[in-house]
Amino acid sequence: MTMTILFVDDELPLQRVINLKFKKKIRAKEWEFVFAQNGVEALAKIKEYPQISMVITDINMPEMDGLTLLGELPSIDSNLKAIVLSAYSDMRNIRTAMNLGAFDFVTKPIDFQDLEVTINRTLEYVEQIQDNQKKLHHAQAQLISSEKMATLGQLVAGVAHEINNPLTFIVGNLDLAEEYVTDLIHHLQLYQKQFEHPGAAIKENEGAIDLNFLLEDLPQIMIIMREGTELISQISTSLRVLARSDTQVRVAFNIHEGIDSSLMILKHRLKANEQHPDIEVIKEYGELPLVKCYPGQLNQVFMNLIANAIDALEESNKGYSFAEIKTNPNKITIHTEVLENNTGVVIRIKDNGIGMSAELQQQVFQPFFTTKAVGKGTGLGLSITRQLVEEKHGGKLRCISSPGMGTEFVVEIPIN
Repeated sequence: MTMTILFVDDELPLQRVINLKFKKKIRAKEWEFVFAQNGVEALAKIKEYPQISMVITDINMPEMDGLTLLGELPSIDSNLKAIVLSAYSDMRNIRTAMNLGAFDFVTKPIDFQDLEVTINRTLEYVEQIQDNQKKLHHAQAQLISSEKMATLGQLVAGVAHEINNPLTFIVGNLDLAEEYVTDLIHHLQLYQKQFEHPGAAIKENEGAIDLNFLLEDLPQIMIIMREGTELISQISTSLRVLARSDTQVRVAFNIHEGIDSSLMILKHRLKANEQHPDIEVIKEYGELPLVKCYPGQLNQVFMNLIANAIDALEESNKGYSFAEIKTNPNKITIHTEVLENNTGVVIRIKDNGIGMSAELQQQVFQPFFTTKAVGKGTGLGLSITRQLVEEKHGGKLRCISSPGMGTEFVVEIPIN
């Protein structure tokens, strides 16, 4: 990885000397130098180059001196470390610089070997800080994910169980109700054949209740009620699939069952509303074997990626009318296949939203990074998803996107 160093000094010839002295490092793309002539220009460069890892600054400069610059750095990035350049005789300024948070100092005239050693030491410290922060973020993400999924799993499992009890009563009684309705209709029809002239009162009541329509509609009502209970049963099954506890060992799992369960739970977000028509889901399912995995964790992966695709489509709809969106409808394509060498399966989840720039793609898997509005995203979804795919399952997760071309997440999971 190339480390970017900001060199701040008002002596222009020094820039050329720095490039010459460290040309091997620069050519090997180990180091990259950005130059500024004073503190004001340095602050502008830090905004322009957020990847800057450290600052080397002279103390005496016009407009803004090095000491003032040092005082500004913590408010920009507390991890940004600085080396100050000063004459050895100017110990007062060097002491002030160290009190302001300078990591080290190099005296003028510059001993470039000493400067290289000091830069290496500073960069090692910066890398250690960055590594520790990544580990901390990773640990935080794990804790949040574990706590969230444990609580959600218990809640969903409980809800599914509570749904099943009354559902069992309804389904059991619906069977009887359909049988009773059929018997009553048959019995009534026998009466009608036996007594063709039942009397004025019965005829009047027959017209009042629209008996012929009732006899036609009642069986249809029973069919609709049956379909409703089947849908509730599907939702309950999906909840149980999503909330299933992972054992200490991998178990054989139907990938399509996990994807379908996620789609069922997210169905309300796929339906049309006042902002957009239905989001079309295109399933391109291949013939997949059962995969040895942790099903609960993979279900979380599918849920995160599909929900992320829906979020992307909702974002791409902003500024467009319902009719305009309908002419270019929102689509999510889910494609599954087996790898050519039969060692794993591939799941591709693609949306036809606005896509992402290369810069955004480099950051989407970082913990706590989010482009969503405050309160709408934690920035943990994709970070946790990558962790579950790569660390827990030994798989791969890639993001393929470009502006205007939508976004595709590619998941590879080993079969065994």
